Amino acid sequence: MLILLPPSEGKAEAGTGRRLDLSKLSLPELNPAREAVLAALVDLCAGPDEAAARDALGLSEGQRGELRRNARLRAAATAPAGRIYTGVLYEALDLATLPPAAERLARRSVLISSGLWGAVRLTDRIPPYRCPVGARLPGIGALGAYWRRSLAEAMATAAGSGPVLDLRSGAYAATWTPRGTVAERTVTVRVLHERAVDGVPTRSVVSHFNKATKGRLVRDLLTAGARPRTADALVAALRELKYAVEEQPRVAGRPRQLDVVVTEL
Repeated sequence: MLILLPPSEGKAEAGTGRRLDLSKLSLPELNPAREAVLAALVDLCAGPDEAAARDALGLSEGQRGELRRNARLRAAATAPAGRIYTGVLYEALDLATLPPAAERLARRSVLISSGLWGAVRLTDRIPPYRCPVGARLPGIGALGAYWRRSLAEAMATAAGSGPVLDLRSGAYAATWTPRGTVAERTVTVRVLHERAVDGVPTRSVVSHFNKATKGRLVRDLLTAGARPRTADALVAALRELKYAVEEQPRVAGRPRQLDVVVTEL
């Protein structure tokens, strides 16, 4: 099983170990693309036009410290990606408290999408950075389109022959769209909140708590030691974990779409 997660805007303040070494990252076939994005980002943030750099990265004037951090990425201390990302999903996943067997399964199963790195595993050592996939970098252009050209082969290889649980948010999901047989083994998840409004059951898509639910869902799968070999087995595993799962009508050649319905946030 491959579990695809989005990154988080929230990140650790600093790494704690050696400097970045692209040759040590997983999916080494992505390193030429990573080097190109890294070089463009560092040059942009170290350059004289601060306003242009902030505009390219969607930063406010009060976030100029992110530019200084990006400018020093090559010399910055690193930490495992699982510690760098600190947003809502990762708080709910709470990697640091996983039992040893679940942690080993997470290291093998999880890939995190990234506007800077393309995709990394939890153990890959990276520095804190700011580079959303919606950014446009000089010489690179729109990162979403850039990674669509670079990720296809690497991600299909990473998917292997088992199911793919795709929990990425829209912009990151657009950087790699499963095709063919991989698509048919891929399961996407939407979180719906059901509540009574004037006595009538009403459902709505949630945003902030969508991330927390997905983090808990992954934690539960890992803690249960789930190793489904098919998409059907993955859906069954979620139901065995007491998630209220409803499947949308299937479309040939497209990922399966699940609604996970929650009544409490």
